[in-house]
Amino acid sequence: MRVTVRFLIFLLLFAGIACEPKKGKEQQTAVVKIDVPPLNADSAYFFVESQVKLGPRVPNSEAHREAAAFLVNRLKSYGAMVVEQDFQAFTYDHQQLKLKNIIASFFPEATKRILLAAHWDTRPFADKDNKNKNASFDGANDGAGGVGVLLEIARVLSSSEAPRVGIDIILFDGEDWGEREGMSAVELPNGQESWWCLGSQYWARNKHKKGYSAQYGILLDMVGAKRSQFYREEISLQFAAKTVEKVWDKAAQLGYSDYFVKQNVAGITDDHVFVNQFAKIPMIDIVPYKAGIGFFGDYHHTTKDNLNLISKETLAAVGNTLLHVLYYEE
Repeated sequence: MRVTVRFLIFLLLFAGIACEPKKGKEQQTAVVKIDVPPLNADSAYFFVESQVKLGPRVPNSEAHREAAAFLVNRLKSYGAMVVEQDFQAFTYDHQQLKLKNIIASFFPEATKRILLAAHWDTRPFADKDNKNKNASFDGANDGAGGVGVLLEIARVLSSSEAPRVGIDIILFDGEDWGEREGMSAVELPNGQESWWCLGSQYWARNKHKKGYSAQYGILLDMVGAKRSQFYREEISLQFAAKTVEKVWDKAAQLGYSDYFVKQNVAGITDDHVFVNQFAKIPMIDIVPYKAGIGFFGDYHHTTKDNLNLISKETLAAVGNTLLHVLYYEE
């Protein structure tokens, strides 16, 4: 009887040891689920619409001044620390522009920071338009689309639990007054790398805060059009491949693979180029690409770039992807 009892105890102890989870490399770590606040697509669309209603935000115009006030007031209303970086620059056609970069900081106490950016100005002429190459146009996607997503992210941050990182939003000015389509090169002034992206060139060399840096940056450019697709752009991969992987993987997890296509394409001159080169912050560009056509689409720098182009679904795909990237940062 004693032998039988001892044998049973031995079996129970052996079974307990055998059922213990394996240690070390073989042990699987639990995936922590984080409650990410949702982006409101109607609200993002409202922000795009609000900019368009002001008129084309061409530098030196009244609509440009009104848009600056609208953007600054909105960001301040969401609790951001806002810096207005005023500067002047010359265009290829010798016009002097009064420009303003708008920088909004959320959770300034956080040492690890993520930078989000878009440009808020409108090109002064529709030089790709088939009918009138001097026409003004709304810039609903080229400018207002990216800004609309970032304003909605700012609104979400103001009314939700804070993520574990600080977030800075920069709205660059003077991105879109480059030389006209098809014209020959015009000599640049000393210290200027391009007639495009005037705001990012200035900020990258004159940061709003001494010693400012960020873990990485994400640029949004024309992210609101119907049926947009965003391929992995070459300069983004060159400077910030890990961030590209992070964003496109998160989009896939959320079911947005139709928007964020895991194929690589050539590079493009955009604000991220100068943030990478001069500010030394690895930044990617989320910008539309169409197979067989190239970047942008047939609406680019034409009067087709109006509110009829904008899709709430596209705005939601981009905005929700960014919010999940931000809230899953450690």
